[in-house]
Amino acid sequence: MRRQLLTSTTALVLLLGAGHAYAGMDEAKAFLDKEIGDLSTLSRADQEKEMQWFVDAAKPFAGMEIKVVSETIATHSYESQVLAPAFSAITGIKVTHDVIQEGDVVEKIQTQMQTGQNLYDAWVNDSDLIGTHWRYQQVRNLTDWMAGEGKDVTNPMLDVDDFIGKSFTTAPDGKLYQLPDQQFANLYWFRYDWFNDEKNKADFKAKYGYDLGVPVNWSAYEDIAQFFTGREIDGKKVYGHMDYGKKDPSLGWRFTDAWLSMAGNGDKGIPNGKPVDEWGIKVDEKSRPVGSCVARGGDTNGPASVYAIQKYLDWLKAYAPPEAQGMTFSESGPVPSQGTIAQQIFWYTAFTADMAKPGLPVVNDDGTPKWRVAPSPHGVYWKDGMKLGYQDAGSWTLMKSTPTDRAKAAWLYAQFVVSKTVDVKKSQVGLTFIRDSTIHDKSFTERAPKLGGLIEFYRSPARVQWTPTGTNVPDYPKLAQLWWQNIGDASSGAKSPQEAMDSLCADQEKVLSRLEKSGVQGDIGPKMAEEHDLEYWNKDAVSKGNLAPQLKIENEKEKPVTVNYDELVKSWQK
Repeated sequence: MRRQLLTSTTALVLLLGAGHAYAGMDEAKAFLDKEIGDLSTLSRADQEKEMQWFVDAAKPFAGMEIKVVSETIATHSYESQVLAPAFSAITGIKVTHDVIQEGDVVEKIQTQMQTGQNLYDAWVNDSDLIGTHWRYQQVRNLTDWMAGEGKDVTNPMLDVDDFIGKSFTTAPDGKLYQLPDQQFANLYWFRYDWFNDEKNKADFKAKYGYDLGVPVNWSAYEDIAQFFTGREIDGKKVYGHMDYGKKDPSLGWRFTDAWLSMAGNGDKGIPNGKPVDEWGIKVDEKSRPVGSCVARGGDTNGPASVYAIQKYLDWLKAYAPPEAQGMTFSESGPVPSQGTIAQQIFWYTAFTADMAKPGLPVVNDDGTPKWRVAPSPHGVYWKDGMKLGYQDAGSWTLMKSTPTDRAKAAWLYAQFVVSKTVDVKKSQVGLTFIRDSTIHDKSFTERAPKLGGLIEFYRSPARVQWTPTGTNVPDYPKLAQLWWQNIGDASSGAKSPQEAMDSLCADQEKVLSRLEKSGVQGDIGPKMAEEHDLEYWNKDAVSKGNLAPQLKIENEKEKPVTVNYDELVKSWQK
């Protein structure tokens, strides 16, 4: 893919007039001819109309050099290597689009927030920071920007309502603070061919008394993991589960990316539980964080959260390859493609393109996958109306510390790479969908059979239950780093799950308390609640029609439930 992108870039630079003194529609038409073609939801006439708007809007900024940054994924590599040179040729604005590790993006935006030094003119920054940006008020809210100061550089064809992640980047004040650039979910991944093998189905039914299928709950997932672990298929010993456990910053993502909500932590609510979210942080009626521990009405160390950690540890040790315990996120990602994993409860769809490459043990000779993705199973504490998984939504963010003219030029580039002209082609490269119109484009109907259910999921009504971190988290950079350190202690065996979550919630409350004392977030910052026991807060929650923190369920092994994958997909289409 990298070689293809570089080749494409070279061709575009030549075609779009490297060395030309002028930018404009000739360069735009060359770009449309060679890069977009019919891979757009817009007609050619509307593509040219949109490009003409960019040409005209960019004239005051011709010759300006701007810098933007995003994390390292295929979508952003395509933007950096193909779309940035095209935009520069079309508009005369020279764009340097840096692609760096996710942790570095967070660290650098934190530095710009703290120092006011303009490191980048625009950021593709995870919407997980929406609560941070709303409370610190250091980014331009895009609702006001598009209607006011940035109106002259806001694309009339942008169509904000077409963005499927708009609710993720909208704060409690109703304002849009970030504009989605890419999205991917964590879903359930499984070997469709193995699940439909007659002997596997018969053996499973004989042992467990119900049909082998997509697990609806964790109880069924556990049975399937046990069934496949140690089984020999195609001459290889296989495993019923895959995960990772090294004490490393990526371990934190494994849990802040909605693992606790899948278990049933927090309250009902889409995109996030209220008043208690999937991190276990509770807010009051003014959206002020009041606590993380159950002693203050939070749920980070409640029964549902402890259950989530215990199941993670049990499955990692019993049903995953032994080496998984020492792996990081990036090391574990390719393992299912090697052909010895039956299912994975927590699989990021960002790996779809790599998992669908011809010649892999998990791909048929005709290019169709031997695997499928489906909605994740939920834990025993989960209730209908809760979120059920995570979506990463890297989103364009404009800092107030960026000079207005530079922010305007960068905003033009941001809109170019998410435009309807460009989005279908970009989504074909990265498979990280942001627009409803793109998901329903005919090109994805044609490609769907080779993507293992990804398109069916994104077109389904289930999609809305997969959401990023919400607005209850008041300082994502400070709080997120606490997770891998504390859960790493449980993963290593240094602490029990209860001890680890007790420590985590206490550490989170130290940050909340410091924010409260500093007053830096004003009247929407933390306001810590009084301490009481679990029973007190559960009774208080129930009296108000809420759930969290829930009391411990004595029998956490509920009746297992599975569903036939093909019937599930048909039900969505109805």
